[in-house]
Amino acid sequence: MRGRTLSAGIALAVFAGMTVPLAAQPATASPPTATTVTRPIAASAAALAAPDISITNVQAHLTQFNAIATSNGGNRRAGSAGYTASLNYVKTRLQSAGYTVSEQYCSSCRYPSNNLIAEWPGGPADQVVMFGAHLDGVAAGPGINDNATGSSTLLENALVLAAQSPTMTKRVRFAWWTDEEQGLNGSRFYVNSLSATQRGYIKGYYNFDMVGSTNGGYFINRVSSTTAAPLKAYWDSLGLQPEENVEGQGRSDDYYFQQAGIPTSGYAAGASARKTSAQAAKWGGTANSAYDPCYHRSCDTTANVSATVLNRAADGVAYALWQLAVGGGTPTCTGGQVVANGGFESGSTPWTASSGVITNASGQPARTGSYKAWLNGFGSTRSESLSQSVTVPAGCATYTLSFWLHIDTAETTSSTAYDRLTVQAGSTTLATYSNLNAATGYVQRSLNVAAFAGQTVTLRFTGTEDSSLQTTFVIDDVTLQAS
Repeated sequence: MRGRTLSAGIALAVFAGMTVPLAAQPATASPPTATTVTRPIAASAAALAAPDISITNVQAHLTQFNAIATSNGGNRRAGSAGYTASLNYVKTRLQSAGYTVSEQYCSSCRYPSNNLIAEWPGGPADQVVMFGAHLDGVAAGPGINDNATGSSTLLENALVLAAQSPTMTKRVRFAWWTDEEQGLNGSRFYVNSLSATQRGYIKGYYNFDMVGSTNGGYFINRVSSTTAAPLKAYWDSLGLQPEENVEGQGRSDDYYFQQAGIPTSGYAAGASARKTSAQAAKWGGTANSAYDPCYHRSCDTTANVSATVLNRAADGVAYALWQLAVGGGTPTCTGGQVVANGGFESGSTPWTASSGVITNASGQPARTGSYKAWLNGFGSTRSESLSQSVTVPAGCATYTLSFWLHIDTAETTSSTAYDRLTVQAGSTTLATYSNLNAATGYVQRSLNVAAFAGQTVTLRFTGTEDSSLQTTFVIDDVTLQAS
């Protein structure tokens, strides 16, 4: 981030069509005696489809930038050997991943040098979502929080996008700017090089500058704007209560995009301004101390980065990218029940089950109707299963898998789970019940399956018994309700 403040002075255009669903609700708790494993719940269906960005990989990029600075006079200032080596590191990784990469020489920069532009070959060319960060640092130090954090966050997101290669609904363009520290010169040169038509193609520009401050806050540029909605939605889902990036207004590369009428937003964790008592109470850290104590100093090394703050920024970028350019905006919740024949009264279709599992046998009553799924109860080593492929709709606020379970057992122990029923969605175990959960009659079990929104997965119940003393698992009235 550059040091001098510029005036903003322009109204933002509205990024039409961007809305964000409510955060997914927490799972209904399973009984204390059952073992429940749940995946993290993100803010919406689009977030759930987005990949988790490895903080370890982002930190590896930081280490590379720090090493580059160490080998080149201790800094990565625009126009220096450290800057050129930083650009080459990013460029090589992107080219290997399949990006169309170009360098743009900034002749008007204080330190003439190149911007790096990378475009993923998918989505309409006239519908561009752009993500940018400045690659240069100041001469005083290696510039790791400012701004290898933003540069590394975008690099890792770009590599993950390439590795997953999803179907794109918009074109994604990444940029690493030169000469930001000297007056936002690289990004200004780029914006000025665009024709009016080319500017119109950019539907939103997102800037990431200092996203790992050790005493950091959670700041969003133009936090209440429509453009900021996906960034805010992700941090809202983590309960972070982000605030407007007041300190950074007019001080980073979103400024000239904004001046050109392009909708903008972005994340920041704070620079030399001091954290307030209210912010420290909300976010942790030290009140009345700088967000980044090494801002523009030689101590801005890899030690000057909060992994937690950085990780939340990196994952928020992935959320926004998928929301805007992969998910095609917020999906519409179709809602309703997605499990077919959940009461087993219509034969076995579309269930796939072990022989005899779906039955109207009188030995165990159904909860409703005549049929139920009866797994195990043999008193010998045996495994039986019941499964159905379901498509979980996207864009809903809640996703609840519910079923009624009766467990009858001859086991006498109160401490050892000899026989088990495992509930899975795809390869993920949602819950495990056992002879220890035996009860008279049926008990309703409810599990949050929001992590599978927008996906087709196999819902599977698997019962296993050991060599002696039966345990029966009887399932009825299975629903997967999205709303």
